[in-house]
Amino acid sequence: MIPVTVFKDRTVALFGLGGSGLATAEALKAGGAHVVAYDDAEPSRRKAGEAGILVQDLRSIDWTDVAALVLSPGVPLTHPEPHWSVKLARDAGAEVIGDIELFCRERHAIARRSPFIAITGTNGKSTTTALITHILRVAGRDVQMGGNIGTAILSLAPPKPGRVHVVECSSYQIDLAPSLDPSVGVMLNVTPDHLDRHGTIEHYAAVKERLVTGVEGGGTAVVGVDDDFSAAMADRAEQAGKHVVRISVKRPLPDGIWLDGETLVVSEGGAERFRLPLGGIGSLRGTHNAQNAAAAFAACRGVGVAPEVITVAMKRFPGLAHRMEEVGNKGPVLFVNDSKATNADAAERALASFEDIFWIAGGKPKAGGIAPLAPFFGRVAKAYLIGEAAEEFAATLGGTVAHEIAGTLDKAVEAAARDAEASGLKEPVVLLSPACASFDQFPNFEVRGDAFRELVRQLPGVEARTRSTTPVAQKEQPKGGHPGGHPGGAPHGMGHGGGHGGGHG
Repeated sequence: MIPVTVFKDRTVALFGLGGSGLATAEALKAGGAHVVAYDDAEPSRRKAGEAGILVQDLRSIDWTDVAALVLSPGVPLTHPEPHWSVKLARDAGAEVIGDIELFCRERHAIARRSPFIAITGTNGKSTTTALITHILRVAGRDVQMGGNIGTAILSLAPPKPGRVHVVECSSYQIDLAPSLDPSVGVMLNVTPDHLDRHGTIEHYAAVKERLVTGVEGGGTAVVGVDDDFSAAMADRAEQAGKHVVRISVKRPLPDGIWLDGETLVVSEGGAERFRLPLGGIGSLRGTHNAQNAAAAFAACRGVGVAPEVITVAMKRFPGLAHRMEEVGNKGPVLFVNDSKATNADAAERALASFEDIFWIAGGKPKAGGIAPLAPFFGRVAKAYLIGEAAEEFAATLGGTVAHEIAGTLDKAVEAAARDAEASGLKEPVVLLSPACASFDQFPNFEVRGDAFRELVRQLPGVEARTRSTTPVAQKEQPKGGHPGGHPGGAPHGMGHGGGHGGGHG
C-alpha cells in the first residue's frame, strides 16, 4: 500500500467503493486523512464498513470542511453529465480528483525523482504496460505495475529512488489527475472510444494529451504518430519543449522508431542507430504489437535500459494472458488463446496475424457480428462455432468458409485440434478469438480463456508454452547514464532522461 499523507488531518469524500475505491479509502486512512465514503451499491457499502471505513451518504454530509472528492474512474465526471457527487463537490469548492492524482502528489512528497512511466492510448495499453514491466524486470530493476491494468495504483509499494512505477492510465483516470507528470509518458493511438463519457473524439483526445503535456522536465514523451490526433500531439509537445520520441508502424521516420518489415528501426538524424528483429517473437505478432514493442523500447531507453538488454527481454516476453497468448504446440499445430477478443474489431488483429487458421468463434454476439471480418475469411481453413452466436455466424460464413457448429468450447477444441493435425499444413493455428462476449457460457473472457488453455493442455502430446523471465546482468548501472550502449552511441532521446532509472535527475 502507498499511504497517502498529503491529506493528513483533512477530510476527504470518496465516491465509488469498487476495488480501486476501497484501496484508495484505505490508503487515505493510512496516511491520516478523515475519509467519508459512499457507493450506490449496498454490498460495496457493507464491505467498506466491514473494513473500518466511515460510510455515509454524501448528499447528507457537511461539505464545508471537505478538501477533495476522490472519484472512482468509472463515475461520470463531465458526460453525459457530471455525477451528483461531482456537483456537490464543485458547489462546495472542493477539488475532484482520482487515485492516480493521489499517487502523483505522494510521489512528489516522498520520492520526487523516482521513475514513473505512464501509458495511455485507445488500443494496446495493457500489452505495452506489461511489456515495459517485463523488460525492466529482466534488466534487474525494482518494478511496480498497476493502474488500469488491474492492480489499484495505491495498492502498490510506495515510490522510492530507483523503484520504477509502470502505470496504465485510462482516459477516465487521466481526467481525474490534473498534476499527472510521469518521467516517461507513452501515448499510443487515438480512435473513437468512450464517447458516451467524453462527448466528442476531440475532447477524448484532449484528455489523453494531458499525459503527454504533463511529462516532467528532462523526461521523455513517446508518441505513436500513425493517427492524426496523436501526430498533432507529438508536434505540440515538441513545440512546448518536451523531448519527444515518435513511433510508427506505417512509415519510416528520420528520428524515432519505426517498423521495417518485421524489424524495429531506431533512427536519429536520418541515420539508423539500432535494429531490433521482432520476427519469431510469437507474443509480439502483428503490426499492433509492433507499435507496442516500439513504445516499450522507447520507454525503457527513457529510464536507461540498454538496447541489447531490451532485445533479449522482448524475445522472452510471454505475452498477456488471453491476448494472442500462445498456450501450446502439438507438432506443427500452434494453439492461441485470444479470448480477450470480445468483438470483431479485436478479433481482426488475430486473424490478420496468422494464416491457415482453425478458428473457434462465438459466444454472446455483439452488434454487427463477424461480417466486418469478411476480408480475412481467406485465412480461415475452418471455423468451429460455439454459444448463442453459432447459427448467426454460420449464416455469415455461408459457403465461403468451411465451418461446423460445435456448440461448446470443449467440443470445438477437440475438433479443431483433430482437423489442424490432419491438415498437413506447414503451420496450422488453432485460434480462440471469439469476436463475442463470453456471458452465455462463461462469467467473463478470462474464465473462457483459462478453460481453453486447460483444454489444450489436456490434449495428448501437447507441449505447453513457457518462457523465461530470468534477469539479465547489465554492463553497468550508472546513476545518470545508460547501462550498456551500442555502436554509434545511444540515439538521442532513446537515452534521454535515463537518469530517472537510478532515482537521479
